[in-house]
Amino acid sequence: MTAHVDVEELQTTKSEKLLALVMTAFLLLAGLWAYQEIDDRIRTALPLRTQTAAERVALESRRIAQTQLFRTDSAVRRARSEVDFRREAYRTALDEGRKAPDLRDRYRAAVADYEQALRQRARAQRELAAAQPAAEAAERRIASDIGRRHRVQERLIFATRLSAAIVFIVASFLLLWRLRNRGSRYLPLAGAAVGFATIFAFVLAGDYFTDYFDLFELGILVLALLGVAVTFAAFWVLQRYIARRLPRRRVRKHECPFCGYPVAANERCEGCGRAVIAPCAHCERARRVGTPFCAHCGHAA
Repeated sequence: MTAHVDVEELQTTKSEKLLALVMTAFLLLAGLWAYQEIDDRIRTALPLRTQTAAERVALESRRIAQTQLFRTDSAVRRARSEVDFRREAYRTALDEGRKAPDLRDRYRAAVADYEQALRQRARAQRELAAAQPAAEAAERRIASDIGRRHRVQERLIFATRLSAAIVFIVASFLLLWRLRNRGSRYLPLAGAAVGFATIFAFVLAGDYFTDYFDLFELGILVLALLGVAVTFAAFWVLQRYIARRLPRRRVRKHECPFCGYPVAANERCEGCGRAVIAPCAHCERARRVGTPFCAHCGHAA
């Protein structure tokens, strides 16, 4: 046989408080794992974007043109240096009075190579100019699609995290209410669940609070208002519960069920003057006001 114990009279031991704190820590560990896992799963399920075949061709064509232009620039610089070197060598020979036909031929060949390098660079510049518009258009499309899909990812991640926080808050308060009504000794664990849900909500709010404002961030305000509303509702339910249980606790302490003044065996309260002894509605015998059952016939109030 089990006896009902009034929750307000339960004395939570230090060991129970410690275990409730440990439970909160482990719940937070699991909650933070779920918080990050939501991000990873959604980003994996909704990848940003892959390039189309036409976009790859356009970007690759520009890359090849840029590489070719870099090579021709290097070739022009080398050819220019060679022209300068051959010219100085030929000029030195002429200043010395020597005809030096071999130096003249080398100088002319260097000039021809330089002109050829200039033509190749000009062709590479034209090819790059031709490939640039298509590549830039592909980059704009890619950037636009990535930005749009990134916003979709962020909104879905936030909505999922917000839904999880709401579920945690509501479930923890329901658990607290149920265990309190049952007078369970496991009530501290329900307090751990409430603490975890509250901290999880603050983690969510802190994560998004410093971001730039957008419409989906109104969810933080919704979450805060929901937490306030649920807490107020739980407090209201608790006060109703205490108001129902208070007269019984006062009667057990030989106090007036109305004002709490000590009445001992008196028929009226010396604090408020109200009667604390009244006839039972079933057997008409004297019954103390506030007791759940009659001491003579056993019927409930």
